[in-house]
Amino acid sequence: MAIEVRKVILEGVSDASGLAALVDEGVFAADEVIAVVGKTEGNGGVNDFTRILADQAFRKVLMEKGTRPVEDVGKIPMVWSGGVDGVLCPHATVFARVDAPPSDEPRLTVGIAMSDAILPEDIGRVAMVEKVAEGVRRAMKDAGIDDPADVHYVQTKTPLLTMETIVQARARGNTVITEETLRSMDISNGTSGLGIAVALGEIEMPTNEQICHDLSLYSAVASCSSGVELDQAQTVVVGNARGVGGRYQIGHSVMDDALDIDAVYEAIRNAGLDIPERAKAEDLDGRVVNMFCKCEADPTSRVRGRRQVMLNDSDVHHHRQIKGTVGGVVSAAVGDPAVFVSVGALHQGPSGGGPMIAIVDHG
Repeated sequence: MAIEVRKVILEGVSDASGLAALVDEGVFAADEVIAVVGKTEGNGGVNDFTRILADQAFRKVLMEKGTRPVEDVGKIPMVWSGGVDGVLCPHATVFARVDAPPSDEPRLTVGIAMSDAILPEDIGRVAMVEKVAEGVRRAMKDAGIDDPADVHYVQTKTPLLTMETIVQARARGNTVITEETLRSMDISNGTSGLGIAVALGEIEMPTNEQICHDLSLYSAVASCSSGVELDQAQTVVVGNARGVGGRYQIGHSVMDDALDIDAVYEAIRNAGLDIPERAKAEDLDGRVVNMFCKCEADPTSRVRGRRQVMLNDSDVHHHRQIKGTVGGVVSAAVGDPAVFVSVGALHQGPSGGGPMIAIVDHG
């Protein structure tokens, strides 16, 4: 089985017409869709319900146009990241398994898994690292990947803390890592990043004291998101394998800071596309399906030696400022504002930077 991957634009909060059109045109069947990764237009915070609206719209299409039972459609990983600040455009990348002749070239393969339930008291602690790591290993097996070096992108969606789940933990006699629900988003993302790094052998199992504190620990391929709509880690592992067929390849690089436009082109080259040393958007010839990256405001409040003030801004949260900044850099590099840029990059790439992933269509 090969992977077909397409990007569709969301023309409204609950718009799934792009997915419906792909099914109607025969690009893939509804029952062949295995995962969706997308950006929605909400605030990206704890109360960003645009993620739920998009999720419902896409699952509705799959139920109406497919034959899978409702419960099976409900298990399809759909990772929605809220917030399209700046020029970013709401969109979704859809992955489907289709029949295709095998290829001797490395081609895109995808594996999916759901972790064991992540309790509110697990978030920010080793228990969550272990559960995420086990989910990643299961997703690698599903993708047919044995060598972690063949993994170029791991997208997770994990729970964050709400006042309701905090109360539930207390009722069980347990504590939670924080009672600030927005802060729990970064903590959940960071803990997931460490789980990915452990599963891929990038680091050893961290201690509770190192989680969200030791910034030297990170995964170079992790992209972690969190929300209120689930209590497990949804995991999508994307890599390359020979013999799977199809025409797509994935690659990655690491963005050292918010202005690292070279990392975009390095990821594209790593995905097998031959481009000039000093590349520009026109050199890509429409071959880039999508870019996926994580970013964060540099905790030193400096970018290339220049002082930054976004971490001091009490009016506009730094999440929104850095997302808009990096979104502009990546959009300019590929000539398309429909790129996946997500914040909260703790333990996902180096401090102040983040992983950069490219999927390329080799025709």
